[in-house]
Amino acid sequence: MPQETSSRTTPAKAFIVLGLCLALLGGVGAWLLLGRGAAEPCNGLAGDERVQKSVGAAVSPGTSCAALAEAIVNASAGNAPGRHTQAQAQALKDVLVVLGSEDPAKLTLDPALRVPLATALADYAPDLHEMLGGIGITDFLAKAAPQAPPWQSDGTHHLTVLPDTLRGIVRAVAQDPEAYALLRMTETRTTAQRLAAVPADAANYSLSVPPTESARALGILDGIADAVTHGKDKRQVRVWRTAVVDTLLDGQASPKSAQDPPAAHLTAAWLQNLKNASQEERFDRLRTQGVDMAREWAQERKMDEQTQQGLLAKVERSALSAYREVEL
Repeated sequence: MPQETSSRTTPAKAFIVLGLCLALLGGVGAWLLLGRGAAEPCNGLAGDERVQKSVGAAVSPGTSCAALAEAIVNASAGNAPGRHTQAQAQALKDVLVVLGSEDPAKLTLDPALRVPLATALADYAPDLHEMLGGIGITDFLAKAAPQAPPWQSDGTHHLTVLPDTLRGIVRAVAQDPEAYALLRMTETRTTAQRLAAVPADAANYSLSVPPTESARALGILDGIADAVTHGKDKRQVRVWRTAVVDTLLDGQASPKSAQDPPAAHLTAAWLQNLKNASQEERFDRLRTQGVDMAREWAQERKMDEQTQQGLLAKVERSALSAYREVEL
């Protein structure tokens, strides 16, 4: 009899031990998934001392993401588009630096931050253009270090961050198609303004840099669009792309900025061409935007055919090269 009892007890103990082990493993697994790996609310910005200092008293641990996003926009916005104080530019730089402090390529933003951050970046349209375009950015690269303060020229302070930081944040922002459309429209209007400002007697480098730099900026945005939709199913890709185009065409993406009549004409002409394309072709027309806008501009200038074709070839190569720089 004692031998029989022992044989019955041993399996029971084994099951108890096994259950305890499974419970322990489950607890560790839950901690790994939910504890250690859980993202801080609003990407931890509300609790960051650098952000608290630059964005202002409205930010403190526990601030809601919606309130924080509004505070970022208010703290960084200039009194006029493209015109900012040092404190305003510093506020947005601090937010971008904190967000990009780890691996910008793997950044996922709290959804409540996406459109507000796009709105804040759009207020720095000339700086955004230079950082994305990347041809004449010596000053920007030299002053893009996280600890470097905003620098001043032409009566304003400029926003400058490292290229990988900016691209990673734009990619994270662009998960929201409305936010992407806002940045795309910002660059469209800046491109038009830069092209329209080229002097009538410009030649060689001074003639080719504005359209090729603009094509690079648009090419980077093309690459980011594909990176955002990479790995999604066909329906998800279609929904995102349709939302981008619809936002561009219905005017919701227009940032607050004034354009000279020639620049406004270039912007309107490109939007009309986009609208005239079929539903199936519209998003693909974004990929040729740099060339299309440069062609419209060249024709308005009555550029001779040989010069125009040579220039458009440079523009196309610039856009394609920039597109390939973006990792999926």
